Amino acid sequence: MTEQPEGQRREDEGAEKSATGVVDLGVYRQSLDPLPVTFHRRELDAILWIYGRMVGEGEWRDYAIDHLKDRAVFSVFKRSGEYPLYRIEKNPKLAAKQGAFSVIATDGRILKRGHDLRQVLKVFDKALKALD
Repeated sequence: MTEQPEGQRREDEGAEKSATGVVDLGVYRQSLDPLPVTFHRRELDAILWIYGRMVGEGEWRDYAIDHLKDRAVFSVFKRSGEYPLYRIEKNPKLAAKQGAFSVIATDGRILKRGHDLRQVLKVFDKALKALD
């Protein structure tokens, strides 16, 4: 057996300790599962303002919020047991292209898409004008 220099032994011992060392669970989970996409407070305020107006007019009755890995979705329902009438989605991957925000109808048609949520939500103002 050959004798290793003192400095070499310390490096080998350090490698063994780091391989069997303690790992911070929060850091480990974030490396495996990134945090889901969420609506920021101002975005949620704008959506809930439209939602409140439509509930007051009797058009919408229920909602659901989903925070997924790739997007956040606010779904609105006429009745809670049905498919959503509309989905308001935030997809950060599309922010540089067509805009992160979109309003999607029940049949999957994108009614409006853009970079500014308030501009995208104006699609509901046009729908009301068309009905009058």
